[in-house]
Amino acid sequence: MILILIVVLYPIFNIIATSMSSARYISSGGVTILPRGFTIEAYTTVFKDPYIYKGYVNSIIYAAGSTCIMLLFTSLMAYPLTIPGFVGKKFLTIFLMITMFFSGGLIPTYLLMRSLDLLNTVWVMILPGAVGAYNVFLFRTFFMNIPSELKDSALIDGANDIVVLFRIILPLSKALLATFALFGLVGSWNSWFEALVYLQDQDKYPLQMILRNYLFTLDTNAIQGRTGAGSSVAINAPGDALDPKAVRMSVIIITMFPIMCIYPFFQKHFTKGILIGSIKG
Repeated sequence: MILILIVVLYPIFNIIATSMSSARYISSGGVTILPRGFTIEAYTTVFKDPYIYKGYVNSIIYAAGSTCIMLLFTSLMAYPLTIPGFVGKKFLTIFLMITMFFSGGLIPTYLLMRSLDLLNTVWVMILPGAVGAYNVFLFRTFFMNIPSELKDSALIDGANDIVVLFRIILPLSKALLATFALFGLVGSWNSWFEALVYLQDQDKYPLQMILRNYLFTLDTNAIQGRTGAGSSVAINAPGDALDPKAVRMSVIIITMFPIMCIYPFFQKHFTKGILIGSIKG
């Protein structure tokens, strides 16, 4: 466990140290897990970029919106599959299983998004992941393990299935919802390919696309252009000038920070949530 911990933590500490080190030590490869020539110039440079703030806002909207819609629609899809007399249950189960093995591919999906007028909109980053077959089956398995007497007593008292789902089933499924909420948040927060394919307006880019631009297209003119014409930041110059690698590492830390903050709040639900469907009784 100590060895695994070292393997996981060393790259993180190296990224943090690099983002806070001066260019002369970075270029010579002298930075390991502690900053050398401590400076926060890389962070001040990055925060001069207005697209960083726009990317943060967009990523929060996409992550929160897609996660809430995923939990809602997956629950609405999974609950009817737990009802013994539900008409069409077998057809829907087979239909969902087929989607787990076959997909249309990138081009048909792009054409579908275009025909629905979703290209270059906020919804193209939120709606496509609303229902996943794998998630539906896990939700169904969890719902089936909830004692049926609770549902039967509510139905006798006059409740309908909507009331049963939102007043009984979902409140008893907090571990399930918390686990998949974290999975959804992390997945949406880290996604960039969808934005690359479906978005043309840079103002709608999520934070990961901004990070990608920094990682792959960063040069002297790019940084000076993004931070303003009046910026006096020197990059790739001798001495203690700002190194592009430090800027890249600082953007990585800024991107990782929100997920690192929310992860501990969901961790307590993992023990029960990860074992969904593996234990009965």
